[in-house]
Amino acid sequence: MANKITPFAKLVYNATKLIPKGQISTYKSIAKAINKPNAHRAVGTALSKNPFAKVPCHRVICSNYSIGGFFGNNNVKSKNVKNKIKLLKKEGIIIENNNIKKCKIYRKSITYTF
Repeated sequence: MANKITPFAKLVYNATKLIPKGQISTYKSIAKAINKPNAHRAVGTALSKNPFAKVPCHRVICSNYSIGGFFGNNNVKSKNVKNKIKLLKKEGIIIENNNIKKCKIYRKSITYTF
């Protein structure tokens, strides 16, 4: 399976692996981090096909702090998105009404809270 991974997806996975446990980033921030600032949708597509357990794609959310999709499913009532929420909560991220309410945000090497 690894031989079908595009160079773009490799960039996305490598950037996503940098997000520490208990922190989040956005699809847009990942796109900027890999010098493809307009490719936030492509970042989501690459993450929806993530074959690696070590790539914490559940830590990537939408820029408006909504949960976003998980493994290609954007329905907040789906098993996949519910699993994403469960993983984020397990890491200490507070979620209300499918939106992030409190956590640390990771952007490249800068971490801050809101």
